[in-house]
Amino acid sequence: MHVLVLGGTTEGRRLAELLVAALPEDARVTSSLAGRVAGPRLPPGEVRVGGFGGAEGLAAWLRTHQVDALIDATHPFAGTISFNAATAASAAHVPLLALRRPGWVPGRGDDWHPVGSLEEAARALPALGRRVFLTTGRMGLAAFAGLDDLWFLMRSVDAPEPPYPARMEVLLDRGPFGLDGERELIRRHRVDVLVTKDSGGAATAPKLAAAREVGIPVVVVRRPPVPEGIAVADTPERALDWLRGSGGGRTGDQPSG
Repeated sequence: MHVLVLGGTTEGRRLAELLVAALPEDARVTSSLAGRVAGPRLPPGEVRVGGFGGAEGLAAWLRTHQVDALIDATHPFAGTISFNAATAASAAHVPLLALRRPGWVPGRGDDWHPVGSLEEAARALPALGRRVFLTTGRMGLAAFAGLDDLWFLMRSVDAPEPPYPARMEVLLDRGPFGLDGERELIRRHRVDVLVTKDSGGAATAPKLAAAREVGIPVVVVRRPPVPEGIAVADTPERALDWLRGSGGGRTGDQPSG
């Protein structure tokens, strides 16, 4: 058996660990990383870095490397690759599972402002605050470049490239982040509004709790659309169950558990 994991996420690494430990020794587990982050945490098994050349290139790779199952464990905002995966899996007749962590849900006391894009987030900011904690990553900063009256604390794994806001301090850091640390960042930098993508997961969720505690608004960028009719698992363990139970399953099936 050969399983291709489209990874780059915590869930993708965890899934590779489970697959390497659970599958027979002659099975192959290949994780594909986009290569956008310097020094990524590599999962066990085989690793390839870089794109496939769209859906057609991915389909060709699936055929050439005799892939038996494809698991899309990419970031919730890596929308293009998810559609390419669905198209390629259909063309190559390879079973596909999407491993998607659940999104965040606002709780009591949250002041959330959902938006559909980074551009919409930028338009909302002037009415919400002046000192912005920007946690949307280094891609897409051009959307905020014209907000010269605002100050930004931008956190990402790698340093950003222009265009980006004129008044911006960069914090290079990699999650997971704790609640005490997020509280201190907000206090020390006098943050009065938080901007985040609905990435889901526990690794970066403490910033939401810290924002709730001090009563600052949170601009939440909604997730992009995903392909319909694809089997979905919400944890790596359930993805492994899908692979074990059906050898790939049928399009549209939901893993049990």
